[in-house]
Amino acid sequence: MYNILICDDEKDIVNALKIYLYDANYTLFEAFDGREALNVLSEQDIHLVLLDVMMPQMDGIETMVEIRKKSNVPIILLTAKSEDSDKILGLNLGADDYITKPFNPMEVSARVRSQLRRYMQLGAGDIKPEVLKVGGIELDDKEKQVTLDGEAVSLTPTEYEILKLLMLSPGKVFSPKEIYQTIWNDLPYGSENTVAVHIRHLREKLEINPAEPRYLKVVWGQGYKCEKM
Repeated sequence: MYNILICDDEKDIVNALKIYLYDANYTLFEAFDGREALNVLSEQDIHLVLLDVMMPQMDGIETMVEIRKKSNVPIILLTAKSEDSDKILGLNLGADDYITKPFNPMEVSARVRSQLRRYMQLGAGDIKPEVLKVGGIELDDKEKQVTLDGEAVSLTPTEYEILKLLMLSPGKVFSPKEIYQTIWNDLPYGSENTVAVHIRHLREKLEINPAEPRYLKVVWGQGYKCEKM
């Protein structure tokens, strides 16, 4: 059973999303502004948040920043087509994905399933090593923990999956399309530019100088790789 929080100041949108996400395995919670959402998160064990960007009093970006201070729960932003700058800002500040209004019901369901799967299982396979090490970065896939020079690093589920993909094959170059298709697997929606945003966010957390990365390298015209150490 998964607990999903839907937060939007428009009750019709909340009700529509509840219909789209009707599932015996989901318990749906609702909030109509950022402060209500934070209250629900403080009282319930929430596994995923659908969060509207444009809300009065406390908008979705501000709410997400507060959530990220305490939790790495997957956050999917709900945005209008005209809010491209908010999408990029949201991804930079810790959002895992976004859905553009008006919603495609199949897209909503697919994105939610994908994020829940990574959050609860993180794609761990028995044949893969449980601890990955590249230089000072250590990824413990059993404990779902990443450390840098012995210090814990807080990653979102999507950041974790991208880092694990690159660390499983150090030196191998992954194209943005390949990363997108692997991490967002069954989703035909979205943009490969999302990958660049998450890579940049990973660099900010893992590199001493993100502008001159030691670990996460760009191979111009080809993609990204985790440098061999």
